Amino acid sequence: MQRVNSASVSVAGEELARIGPGLLVLLGVTHTDTARDAERLAAKVVALRVFPDADGRMNAPLGDREILCVSQFTLYAETRRGNRPSYVAAAPAEVAEPLYERFCEVTGARRGRFGADMAVALVNDGPVTLLLEHPPAA
Repeated sequence: MQRVNSASVSVAGEELARIGPGLLVLLGVTHTDTARDAERLAAKVVALRVFPDADGRMNAPLGDREILCVSQFTLYAETRRGNRPSYVAAAPAEVAEPLYERFCEVTGARRGRFGADMAVALVNDGPVTLLLEHPPAA
């Protein structure tokens, strides 16, 4: 997740979505993820206090800022052995796509096109980049 001043996603030169200040979320899904995981992660992203408050401290949540969410199976690349990444930990499209869509629905995120070769542009704000994994079940 990247805090941005702006971000956009395009496919084959066609811009699909653009946001102003907010968050660019690169979302990877693995085999064990569930709809409940997607919902908990979405709630966490919206509530996370990563924006400056009135005193300039990183203490404010998303609020009325925007989210752009891009599916990113390569986040689950295994690179410990050899020089060619393995993507066996990434969920297959039929599992990942509904979870990606659910995350976007819950957060109200603008989105890329699942499974497409996307061009993502961003202007960092900070930069503030965080790696989140879905919270453990309560």
